[in-house]
Amino acid sequence: MAVAGMLVKLGRIPGAVVLAIMALLLPLDSAVAEPRPTLSQAKAKLKKLNDLAGKVVDRYNLADERWKKAKKRYEDLNKAYGRQRETVDDLRRSLITVAVGTYQFGGLSGGAGLLSSDDPQALLSGMAALDQISAGHAQSLRAFDAANQTLKEQHEQAREALTEADKTRDTLAAEKAKTKRLIAEQTKLLRRLGAFRAGDPNSTGITYTGPASGNARAALQFAYAQIGKPYQWGGEGPGGYDCSGLTQAAWARAGITIPRTTWEQWSWGVSRRVPLDLNQLQPGDLLFSKGLGHMGMYAGGGKMVHAPRTGDVIKIVDLDDYWWGRLAGAVRP
Repeated sequence: MAVAGMLVKLGRIPGAVVLAIMALLLPLDSAVAEPRPTLSQAKAKLKKLNDLAGKVVDRYNLADERWKKAKKRYEDLNKAYGRQRETVDDLRRSLITVAVGTYQFGGLSGGAGLLSSDDPQALLSGMAALDQISAGHAQSLRAFDAANQTLKEQHEQAREALTEADKTRDTLAAEKAKTKRLIAEQTKLLRRLGAFRAGDPNSTGITYTGPASGNARAALQFAYAQIGKPYQWGGEGPGGYDCSGLTQAAWARAGITIPRTTWEQWSWGVSRRVPLDLNQLQPGDLLFSKGLGHMGMYAGGGKMVHAPRTGDVIKIVDLDDYWWGRLAGAVRP
């Protein structure tokens, strides 16, 4: 029965009762649906997400760096293990040739049994006991024994490195999942507020004309050429960067290697700290926010170039009261 018809038939029932009946007639989902946040609530939530994002992204970047290092260590050890295995196999073939020759021409009894042994110690002991081996051959056997022991050690190191890499990969996957959820929530709010800027991955930026010189100028020229490209969490270019990815890439262009993450760059710069004073800062100095959730690069003239956050683009900002209140320190590469 239509709601309007119900109202006609309920005309003589007290108003409070009618309201109660109407509430029961409403669709269930409309009765329990959460109200949409107001504009101010959405902005407040976005601010909290933005404050959290830098730290979450940096944890992801740290896990990513550890995974890369653990994976490389395993690959290097595995290659060394492979090379050592070839050395052991060469020594084994050489010893077999010696043993066969000694058996055929020197009357080595039991030679066939020795040849079938994979145990270098048993091979060494057996041939020495038969007193059918020259000093040179004994030295070859000792080299084989030592090489085989090294092979076992390298295999164990490679196995341990692989286990470490697997654990680090699992940590990376967990951090990546957290970051993706956070970024998705940020993006949803930004689009609702009409404040999402996609950026242009192919942007050629602008020309740096500031006062920097030497390596710092090369770093800033690179950073300025990225202006307009999107912030991208975990980004190392060329289509997008996160804050520490941009500073690392910029200084790499200048020929100076600095660590990947904000935390690592801050720790790396412990002996390179400079005062937060416009009269003492130099173009190219790295600027770090309190809590180390964000960073940028001083461009000179009271300005900073940085990759801000999800939904924004690489850009230049004035170091006004807002930014000065957020900064924790500076490092000179």
